[in-house]
Amino acid sequence: MALIEVKDIYKIYNPGENEVRALDGITLSIDRGEFVAIVGQSGSGKSTLMNMLGLLDIPTSGTYMLDGVDVSSMTDDELSEIRNKQIGFIFQGFNLIPSLTAQANVELPLVYRGMRGEERHRLSLEALEKVGLSHRLTHLPKQMSGGQQQRVAIARAVAARPPIILADEPTGNLDSHSGEDVMQILTGLYKEGRTVIIITHDPGIAARAKRVIKISDGQVIDDYINENVE
Repeated sequence: MALIEVKDIYKIYNPGENEVRALDGITLSIDRGEFVAIVGQSGSGKSTLMNMLGLLDIPTSGTYMLDGVDVSSMTDDELSEIRNKQIGFIFQGFNLIPSLTAQANVELPLVYRGMRGEERHRLSLEALEKVGLSHRLTHLPKQMSGGQQQRVAIARAVAARPPIILADEPTGNLDSHSGEDVMQILTGLYKEGRTVIIITHDPGIAARAKRVIKISDGQVIDDYINENVE
């Protein structure tokens, strides 16, 4: 059984004469442990698809099965609970809390899970060590470079060990060196067995993934395995 399975998903804005089909009948499945890039230009529908896969939005019609559960018509509270347990998000803009230290930022989703302080501390430390930032535990975001902030964001996404990592343009605000560091971390997570999904407009970033799904005008126009990636 696929970890992610969407069937005939539509997202329609302004239904009627001037309707916009952000997603126009997308069907795809992603197995556990895949490294997938969803690539498309601005306006292609890739960000809308990311919002669907990440349970940040619901489709106008169609079904979405996540780990065997139909999440297509769940309430916001139900979606929030599943999202917090199943998906680790990495955003282009980092989305760190400016007043919190690196470790406190990483612990925040664990607080929402109701974890005890000792366990939160242990998991956040392990996650920051994984991204090479164990020496930056007490630093605020403004005291770190963009690349370091994104690594904190990755640590926050992986600390609770969710099965899915969903990264939206994860290198978009970074220089090439920091972007390479981030891609190496994401590749490492894939090799550990995580399901990693990257949303990008950059063919170079997409080429780092094992599988590439191309989106245009709300539809899948190509879906192939990259034989150059192990």
